[in-house]
Formats: sequence, C-alpha cells, structure tokens
Amino acid sequence: MNKIIDSHIHLDRYADQDIADICSIPELDSLVSVSWDLSSCKRNLLLAERFSKVKPAFGYHPEQALPPEAELADLISWMEDNKENMIAIGEVGLPYYRRQEQGASFPGLEPYLELLELFVRKAKEWQLPIILHSIYEDADAVCSLLEKYSIEKAHFHWFKGSALVAERMAANGYFISVTPDVLYEGEIQSLVEAYPNGQVMAETDGPWLFEGPFHKQMTSPGMIHRSAAKIAEIKELALPEVYKLLLTNTRDFYSI
Repeated sequence: MNKIIDSHIHLDRYADQDIADICSIPELDSLVSVSWDLSSCKRNLLLAERFSKVKPAFGYHPEQALPPEAELADLISWMEDNKENMIAIGEVGLPYYRRQEQGASFPGLEPYLELLELFVRKAKEWQLPIILHSIYEDADAVCSLLEKYSIEKAHFHWFKGSALVAERMAANGYFISVTPDVLYEGEIQSLVEAYPNGQVMAETDGPWLFEGPFHKQMTSPGMIHRSAAKIAEIKELALPEVYKLLLTNTRDFYSI
C-alpha cells in the first residue's frame, strides 16, 4: 500500500460523516488541517483529539476581512495556550483574490502585511513551520518577510507565480505543495518540473472542488494518487519513488 499525506486540507469544513470517511482511508498516513479563524482552530483541535491522523495548524486565512483587534488578541492568546498542539501556523498570507474582487474598494494591503508579519514572528518565536497563502506578485513580499526573520520552514500551498519567484523560494529552502489540478493545469505542471524534488509535497485544499477528471467529485485525499502519478510523469521518475519522495518530504518538513 502506497501511503499518502495530505499536506493542506480544510478538514473542519467537511460534514461529520465525510470527515470520518476521510480519516478511514487506509493509505492515508496523516493530513494537515489548516484553520480559517479562531472557531476553525478550535474545531481542528477537537478533530485532532478524535482522529490521530489529523495534524492541526492554527491561523487566520487572509481571504477575509481583517479581524477586530480584540478578536485577533483572543486568537493569538489561544494559539499561545495551544502551541504544543499544533503542527504549524496556518493558513496565513495575503488576500490576492479578495483584492481582485474588490478592486478599487479594497482598503489596502498594509494591514494584511502587518498581520502576516505578526504570524511570521510567532512562527520564529515558537519554532514552528508556517503555511502560506501567497500567489503571483504577493509571493515576493512574503519572501521578504520570511527572509527578514530568517524563517527556514515555509510551506507555500498551491503556489502560482513567476519562475523567478519560484527560484527565490526554492533557493531559500521553502516547500510547495501540489493539488490535483496538476493533472490539467500547464502552469502547475511547469512549476513541478522546475521545483527541486526534495521540496515538493501533495495536497488537496479540500473541500475546494476540482475540474477535469475530478469534476463534481467531493475532494478527498485519495485524489493524491492521481497527483503522484502525474508528478512521476512530469519528473520522469518511477511512481514508487514519487510516493516515497512525497511521504518523506512531508514527514521531514512537519516532523510527523
């Protein structure tokens, strides 16, 4: 049996029975369940207590309004109290899609950069990996923040961006993770081809839905088998070697 790890999923956003079914997948070694806000953090902690395969990450997703000051203080305080229970800080980053949707009405990026810097500082202080929502031109600013604090363990999930930024990320030792859209997105295939083998993981970002061969299917870590096969094809590696590579990379990065 080829073991898999889903390195980025929003497990708390699934229905209870679907969560149980996902955690019962025999070949699923573990999954990293990222959080959206404080209530999401608390839900992920409960799931981790119920299912040993669930490895929770706590943070505040950037594709939403900034939290009020009191709410942010509560989140940071709760994370401080539960830092021994989390595998990483995440999902955090910058609001690329929110910015595109709001256009001229978007209030400005600076407050989001300040919030991200707070999480980067906490990652350094707590010696934890950080899971990043950072794509296209945002990745340069995020790399600069990571470099400012000498962050070594950074995971850019579902990264999309220029080859130049990807080279900077790779040179800094940062990891990426590949979703099932590697089967049909040329941009992701090119990224996989160029990125160092030892810095690649697999994810689903579920319950986000995919197209192509996954159209109208509930997103499940089982889709990683198809991703692994495509990665093997792109990198011209034997499939068993890719399974071992993805498993080892993720285990080493997250100390699972």
